[in-house]
Amino acid sequence: MDKQTPLVEMKNMGISFGGVHAVDDVSVDLYPGEVVGLLGHNGAGKSTLIKMLSGAYQGTGDIYVNGEKVEIHNPRDARKHNIETIYQTLALADNLDAAANLFLGRELMTPAGTLDDDAMEAETRKIMGRLNPNFQKFSSPVSALSGGQRQSVAIARAVYFNARILIMDEPTAALGPQETQMVAELIQQLKAEGIGIFLIDHDVHAVLELCDRASVMKNGKLVGTVNIPDVTDDDLLSMIILGKKPGEKAAG
Repeated sequence: MDKQTPLVEMKNMGISFGGVHAVDDVSVDLYPGEVVGLLGHNGAGKSTLIKMLSGAYQGTGDIYVNGEKVEIHNPRDARKHNIETIYQTLALADNLDAAANLFLGRELMTPAGTLDDDAMEAETRKIMGRLNPNFQKFSSPVSALSGGQRQSVAIARAVYFNARILIMDEPTAALGPQETQMVAELIQQLKAEGIGIFLIDHDVHAVLELCDRASVMKNGKLVGTVNIPDVTDDDLLSMIILGKKPGEKAAG
């Protein structure tokens, strides 16, 4: 692990809203093929921290991508550095099918200047075959898809356009067990391709199941970062609730 260069390093990040430190001197990193969970109560600062990486917010601190310092002033800058965010709302056009969603705003055209639907469907089938081989509903509008299928369309879109760093916001929040399993398999596939994922969640069990490491925030500060194999759900809960790392427990 330590010989690799992190895909992303966020160093000493900070941002205040109306005099309140929403994020206060937080440093986290992410390696290729790794999932890092960001845990904490609502208002802990985890989403705000990630919005600085996705270009939605401007704060202080330094961001490095592949070891090089970068400036991210807006979502376009983030995309330029192959950072894509998959929000809980998924931002899909309900009335369009998977291929139209995949290429929304970046449509493929024929030499005659018309939409090349065949090429877009072929490309969509190719990437879906890689990410979610069971996906078959290529001609249905995405409104007809299940939560897990919609999630896979949103992920496919990010990956097709070369995302190396994915930000996922509570990807399994509204899903049943089977769908959750499907997203877990998608995440395994992305890891195998060397993509790094920041996974924002407040569900300790989702993080234990899906992540390699977890960074816990409380009141805008980083409580600590732990390796998932080394901690229990109680350890994570005490970090979230008490702001204490596993080694800092009171004797007793």
